[in-house]
Amino acid sequence: MMRAIVAIVGLLALGGCMADTQTSEQPAMYLSMANGGATLDPQAAASMISLYRQNNGLGAVVVDPGLMKLAEAQSQAMASRNKLDHEVKAPLEKRLGASGYPATLAVENVSAGYHTLAEAFSGWRDSPPHRANMLKNGVTKLGIAASYAPNTKYKVFWTLILASTKA
Repeated sequence: MMRAIVAIVGLLALGGCMADTQTSEQPAMYLSMANGGATLDPQAAASMISLYRQNNGLGAVVVDPGLMKLAEAQSQAMASRNKLDHEVKAPLEKRLGASGYPATLAVENVSAGYHTLAEAFSGWRDSPPHRANMLKNGVTKLGIAASYAPNTKYKVFWTLILASTKA
């Protein structure tokens, strides 16, 4: 009986030690993009934006590989030129056409200076034109990117493209 009690106490002590060594990961929405090794989680963005849309009576959006490439190219173009601008390379419609993306409806949010997805989302939500884009009726797909440029004024450049390919 004494051995069983000692064994249980020992296991509880070891379990307590293991609990101390486990680290909890930071939620993806709070991960700073202001660092060269940071990777944006597009699924976390889609989930956050979908919940926001659903709370406003709209449908969810899913990550689209083509829109991801377009968003990445736009964020990198802004970062490389240290310029926050929808048309740094070309207007959205022209970029969609040049890539062959079959959008029937598309809107874009860009921003800079926000270090986390949560900050970028909040900035867009609190800006009437950006909010309207996130709540655009009919969009079903998303591409999002954040590009880090350490030697620029803003450090992080964001692009969100929401689109539909339905007729």
